[in-house]
Formats: sequence, structure tokens, C-alpha cells
Amino acid sequence: MYEQSLVKVVEPVKLTTITRMNRGKKWKYGYNKEHDIIVISKTGQIGEIIEVQNLRIALPKVPANVHVHAKRKWQKLEYSKELNKLKNIFDWRNYPEEQKDKWYDYIDEEFKRRDEGFWFMNKDKPTYITGTHYMYLQWSKIDVGAPDFREANRVFYIFWEACKADKRCYGMCYLKNRRSGFSFMSSAETVNLATMSSDSRYGILSKTGGDAKKMFTDKVVPISINYPFFFKPIQDGMDRPKTELAYRVPASKFTRKKITANEQLEELEGLDTTIDWKNTGDNSYDGEKLALLVHDESGKWERPDNILNNWRVTKTCLRLGSRIIGKCMMGSTSNALDKGGDNFKKLYNSSDVTQRNRNGQTKSGLYSLFIPMEWNYEGFIDEYGLPVFNTPDSDTFAPDGELIDYGIIDHWQNEAEGLKNDQDALNEFYRQFPRTEEHAFRDETKNSIFNLVKIYEQIDYNEDLGNTLGITKGNFQWVGGVKDTQVMFYPNPEGRFYVSWVPKMELQNKIIIKNGIRYPGNEHMGAFGCDSYDISGTVDGRGSKGALHGLTKFSMEDCPPGQFFLEYIARPQTADIFFEDVLMSLVFYGMPLLAENNKPRLLYYLRRRGYRGFSMNRPDRVWNKLSVAEKEIGGIPNTSEDIKQAHAAAIEMYIQEKVGQVSEAKFGNMYFNRTLNDWSKFDINRRTKFDAAISSGLAIMACNRHLYKPNPKIEKTPIDISIARYNNRGINSKIIKR
Repeated sequence: MYEQSLVKVVEPVKLTTITRMNRGKKWKYGYNKEHDIIVISKTGQIGEIIEVQNLRIALPKVPANVHVHAKRKWQKLEYSKELNKLKNIFDWRNYPEEQKDKWYDYIDEEFKRRDEGFWFMNKDKPTYITGTHYMYLQWSKIDVGAPDFREANRVFYIFWEACKADKRCYGMCYLKNRRSGFSFMSSAETVNLATMSSDSRYGILSKTGGDAKKMFTDKVVPISINYPFFFKPIQDGMDRPKTELAYRVPASKFTRKKITANEQLEELEGLDTTIDWKNTGDNSYDGEKLALLVHDESGKWERPDNILNNWRVTKTCLRLGSRIIGKCMMGSTSNALDKGGDNFKKLYNSSDVTQRNRNGQTKSGLYSLFIPMEWNYEGFIDEYGLPVFNTPDSDTFAPDGELIDYGIIDHWQNEAEGLKNDQDALNEFYRQFPRTEEHAFRDETKNSIFNLVKIYEQIDYNEDLGNTLGITKGNFQWVGGVKDTQVMFYPNPEGRFYVSWVPKMELQNKIIIKNGIRYPGNEHMGAFGCDSYDISGTVDGRGSKGALHGLTKFSMEDCPPGQFFLEYIARPQTADIFFEDVLMSLVFYGMPLLAENNKPRLLYYLRRRGYRGFSMNRPDRVWNKLSVAEKEIGGIPNTSEDIKQAHAAAIEMYIQEKVGQVSEAKFGNMYFNRTLNDWSKFDINRRTKFDAAISSGLAIMACNRHLYKPNPKIEKTPIDISIARYNNRGINSKIIKR
């Protein structure tokens, strides 16, 4: 049975602290630096603290009174027909005063729900939705009428509320599936915020200007028009504008009990708030000040438009100096990488909340969110808004009353199975309906120098097996902390190494010493490849990562033949830590290393420690043809065009033979998806970006070094087989000289 959760309940704050602060209603809306949580409660009290994609969010405390519908699920609350007749402030002013009194409490309660959110009983569980989510469900009209409640949307809006509350954050970057409802949800939020703010501007961008206009006219404007009169300011201009929606008179001024019939219209100040859209371009909204920017379909900006360039420009529209005054609501599926997807992927990856600068901000300023398609696929969401993962054992109904008799996981897998013979169509299906971030950024097969069909087959196979692959994270350590003795592998969830096989005890730490130099004792079993780095720190704090891969050969020993058994892709605080990590790996497995010698610090490190015998010489040259430096430290250069081609050919050969479906009922045993993804994007002309590909390719070359052995030139002495000729005139024969 398939199970999954979008949120995780965490306890970063002591219960006694929560109780004490709740008693005094001292929790403030926003980022709490002391406890590293984002409080989205506006009541001064918090309840459950959840983690959504590594973001810790404190929800409001469950109130004493939770709304319960007879069906114990979300149901749109009925709106009075009497109030529905009132369309604007002027209708309300002309309404009999004796009739107004009975609606003041109702209107005030709606404003409270809009601000603080709403609790309702959903399948016997008290469930919180944000004020924005409430406005979407209760008061927003979409193409099918009223929106359905979905748990995925609840998490989305909670995450968005956290983005709004966090002063360090510029907004969200939402990686979604097709038909997830983002366009309607972001349109609803635009109207919600615009109708209760003054002197503000709200902007819309999409993959084309036409798409932005359509979103404005078909989504934003209808939602605004269908708001109840007490939320709807007086609109300036056309009823259904095409370019700009302008609010002049606020709604909040006439919703409170203090309002009397004697109040004059002149006392109501204009909002001067507008919503508009712009044509797609790098400089859209340049120089403007925005309270909210909606970025729809940002993963589909094709050349010459560039979402990265646009974000660098529009980001400045959301701040004054260092103070963030506006937010961005960005969401999209992804195009193929060369059709705008690559830039969106970079933006999404740079929005990881676990990677922050000293100001506490992500590289992009946004917070990334991904919700797998199984949570938001139409036709497989039950009446409680929960996804139907597995085929139900009992009658399960959708919100419209339709019977759901099939699980989304089986449905998705059947769709994928039907496309397996058309890899580009399958990749497009993955991008539209991704179950993982990797699915969302699948590329077209034509864009790789390697066989993407086989690479993606292997990735899918690995993902299906999940935790059953037998990969362990951990670190290597010298026994007792004494260097140059024995090495042990210690499992650790935070470790830098991914290991799928370890040799038997008698084969571990197998070293041969010759003339005081240590040599690997298991050279016949396999070898390592490494892409090293020399400098510990970089100007931008990033730099390339060090990469190490271990690969077995065919041997008579008890080890899986031709399998990558170790993957290391990391950049420790210092280069020496990386060098020691590499050394301990070599010692533990007793296997040699082939590394690039243009970054020689690692190789000098091995030589200095007495492990020159572990550093392989370049396999394409005999000893007397090596340079002085190559004889000293070993290694192989990366500058030679022949080496580059041989390296790429080695990976290509391995993929063809060992990756993906290798026979009718058998798949390869390459279980490291990070390396597989690096292969899928590998560019032979920009090799330095692909640490894992460089390292793994060198491991393949090391294990097949006989293929690169030079043919020695044999100098042969010519043999004279000419026949002598004689002059037989006279008594004695004489040889004829030539």
C-alpha cells in the first residue's frame, strides 16, 4: 500500500514554552528567530508545528469551537439571498437601517475568517485553512463554479502564508503538475490582497503576454466581480476591463458596526489600488513598485525571454533597500530544459530553504515548494480532499459524487507503461505529471550525447525500488583515530558517502608494501575515479564539488561485477578533509585511483602519505613516455582532446551495456541517481560542471585500462634477400657489383 505525507509534525519548541507563551498570547506573526519557526497564527497562540519542504511553520491553536458541517467535511457556507442582492456600497447605504443590524456580526465574522483563517471538522479531524484559502473556497468563482477543498491546496496556502509572514522571503517558487489549480489560486490571492490594500500595484506575468491577459480577463476579473459587496471596493472604469482593474473606494470602511446611515460618501477614501498584466520580457515591470507579482507558467519562458533575467529585474520591484515590501507567487510545470526549463530549474534549486546566505535568504530570495502529482490529480481526490493513492476497498466518492474505483498510483503507472516505447512522450508525461522533482525536469532525449532512454529507465527503476536498493549513507574513519592503520565504514544518515557494497572482512584494508610504498591489494577487483579540487574556499562560497566513484571489475572474488558501489559528491569545509576521505576509501577497499592531474594537490597528498602506489598512471602511455610530474604523482590530464573523447566513450559504453533494461527481465545495477542525472546533462565541451560524470568516467577508464594501452613501436632490421649475380667470362667467375 502506497503512503505519503506532505507535512511532518516537529517539536522544535518545548511544550512548556508553548504553553507559557500561549497563556499570554505572546506569539507574534512572522519569523521567530529564537526558535527558527515561522508563526502564521494571528491570535497570539500556536498549536502544532509542521515542516513543509524543510520550512517549519507554527499553525494557530485549535479553538474551542470548530465549525462542523453535517457531512463532517468542507462545504461552502450558504450566502444569504437577501445580502446577495446588494452589489456595492451604494446598495448597502440605501438598505433599511433596521435590516442592517442583523448582518453586522456576520460581516465582521467573515472579515475575521479572512484575516485569521478558518477551522472546520474534516473526517473527524480539526482542520485549519488560512484566510487566503478560505477566501478561495468560499468567495472565489472558478471555471467549474466553487473550488473543491483539497489537502494539497491547504498545504500550498499554509506554505504561502509562511512566505508572506517571513520578512526574509520574497515569495514562493512552486513546482507543480498540470491542472493543479495554481492559476486560479494565485488569481484569487491577487484579488484578496488588492481589495484590502491601498496605494498598491499588483502585476501578472505568464509565458506570453496573451497568456497573462487571458489570466487577467478570465480569472482575476470574474473573481473580483463575484465578491460579496462587503469585500468588494468600487471599481473604476469598465465592468470587465481588459488591461487594468482599478479599485477606488474601499470595502472595509462600511463593514463595521460603527457605520451609521448619516455617514457621507466623501468620508470614504479611495484605495488607489490596481491589478494589471504585462507582456513577457526580461524587463517587464522594471522600475515599478509591486505589492504582489504573480508569475504563472514561469518554467515555460522560451528564448529570447529568460525567467532568470526577469526575476533579477522584478525582484527589485518587491523591495525598498533591504526591506521586502512585496511578494512573488511563482508557479509552473517545466518545459524541456532547452525550452525554458533549465532556467526555471536553476531558479527552483536556488530557492532551497536549507541553503541560505548570511542574511538568512536563499540565493533567489524565494522558497521552493514541490507537491507530487498524486496529491492533485483530478478524478482521484475524495470528498474529504484527500488523494486516493490505492484502489479503494470500499466505496469512495469524489466531491461531485462520482465513484472512485481506482487508485492514482496504478493509473499513473499504467499511463507511463503505455509510453515506454516513446521516451520523449514519456518524459513529457513526467514533466506534466511529476511524482518527483526529477520527473519534473526530465529532458528530451535528443539533448544528450548519451542514451537518455537507458538512463531514465534506470532512474525510474531505482525510484520504484526506493529504500530496497541497499544504499547506505555514512563515513569512513581510521580505527581509533590513528591514521595509516585500519579503516572502518560507519553508517550515518548525514554521511558524505553513498555505499551499495562492501567487501568481506578479509578483503578490507588489503595493502601490499613494496620498498616502503603502499600498493592496493585488491586491484584485480576494481578501481576508483576522482574529480578533485585544490582550493578549500571560493569567492562565492560555492565552487565545484569533489567527486569519487568506485567501480568493480569481473573477478573471481565475491563481488558484483561491473557495479558502481560508491558515490561521493561533496565539498567539505577544507580540501584536506576531502583528500583524507578519498584516502580512507582507497585503503578500505584496497583499490587504486585514477584522477586528473591538472588539480594535483590530492595526488601530492597521497604521495606524501606513502600511497603513491594507489595513484594510477595514465593508461594511454608507457612509463618512459610519462612526464616528470606524471612519474612523480601519476594521474591523467584533462586537457588532451583524445582523453576527453576516450572519457566520454567510456561512459557511453558503460551506459549501453550496464544501464537501464539490459535484457528482457533484467535492469542494470547502477543505483546512484545523482550520477545518472549528471550523465543525462553531460556536455563534453563544458566538462568542469559535471563532477560526478568526470569522476565516474575515470573509474570506468581505470577498470578498463587495457583498452587504452598503447601499441609499442617495434623497429625491425630489414633483411637483404637479394640474389648475387656473377660474370662467368674467362676462367674465374666474378661477382657483379651493384
